[in-house]
Amino acid sequence: MKNTIFALGSLAIAGLAFTACSNDDNSKSEKQLVMENYANIVYQNYKDALTDAEELEAAINTFTANPNQDSFDNAKTKWKEARETYGTTEAFRFANGPIDADDNGPEALLNAWPLDENFIDYVEDNGMVYNGGIINRTDLYPTLTKELLETLNESGGEKTISVGYHAIEFLLWGQDLTAPSAFLAGQRAYTDYTTALNADRRKQYLNICADLLTDHLTYLVDLWAPSGTYRATFLGMNENVALTNMYLGIATLAAAELPVERMAVALNNRDQEDEHSCFSDNTHRDIIQNLQGIVNVYHGKYRDIEGASLAGLVKKANPEFYNNIEASIVNAQTKINAMYIPFDYAISGGASSVEGAKVADAWKAIKNDFSVNLLSGSSALGLAVNP
Repeated sequence: MKNTIFALGSLAIAGLAFTACSNDDNSKSEKQLVMENYANIVYQNYKDALTDAEELEAAINTFTANPNQDSFDNAKTKWKEARETYGTTEAFRFANGPIDADDNGPEALLNAWPLDENFIDYVEDNGMVYNGGIINRTDLYPTLTKELLETLNESGGEKTISVGYHAIEFLLWGQDLTAPSAFLAGQRAYTDYTTALNADRRKQYLNICADLLTDHLTYLVDLWAPSGTYRATFLGMNENVALTNMYLGIATLAAAELPVERMAVALNNRDQEDEHSCFSDNTHRDIIQNLQGIVNVYHGKYRDIEGASLAGLVKKANPEFYNNIEASIVNAQTKINAMYIPFDYAISGGASSVEGAKVADAWKAIKNDFSVNLLSGSSALGLAVNP
């Protein structure tokens, strides 16, 4: 489900890249224009995610410098805001790109989940507090550094996650020990960073995680920038190879990762530990934004960016398939919006419950309707896409 630091291009140059038509656009094929528009979208979406992560890091630094309830609440707000822009970037995964295509890809350092809380910090179990984790094991980890936390990430398996959005989430909210019927997220107190055991190490750990988050997003922004090395590689690909990669990314997210790993597993297990953002109860926004990211790539639209798209190619190749895909997008979005919030309550009764049935309807609408129709579009374009 699921390892880095670098300079941004100027906003003025990026803006020109997105809005100005080059003199030789008329000589480019439509597929080449689709590739260029996709590269523009990827770059801007990662750039927006980086901007929000920088604001999160600033809020965390403010909090750890002077821990109080207001600065703690602000850091949580900034985390949720940062998840909005990162959520749509999930559509760039599984596309043989730099996020996760090789050992240097930082995906596992950004968004790995679900995590074993006890790997990071203390946990409570049946009223008993266990002061374990990296933060409390001063004997094993006397000095906390960025290099150490990166090395420890997934060192003992997929759940031994030490960094990324969800490590920060846990450090801000703590375990969600409330019953789903209480409609409450994790209740960590800001005093964990003032008077609690190893409060100073906890502050240091949180600061490091925030710093690593911006490091890894900067890495992706630089690769996709107008002068970025991966952007040049991508635009130099055979057209059908590039389009296949684009389609593979969104089809895999639609057919497997989003509906199955992020929705059906949690519903079938009736376990909030299996939901994506289980500490903050923000999973419904993860699901909405992941689907929106797929739609963004397919339609070739992201905020102020709009251009040649996979949808446009499909519409020309097979209007019926195009119409079916559009209808299935609306159906999937409608079913997702009908789910109860928070997600942990919606799944608590299983698929046979009233709210669980809505979650089942939503994941099936994505997997069995949307992804199937989406793949029909790739076949209309003659692309061999096997998510």
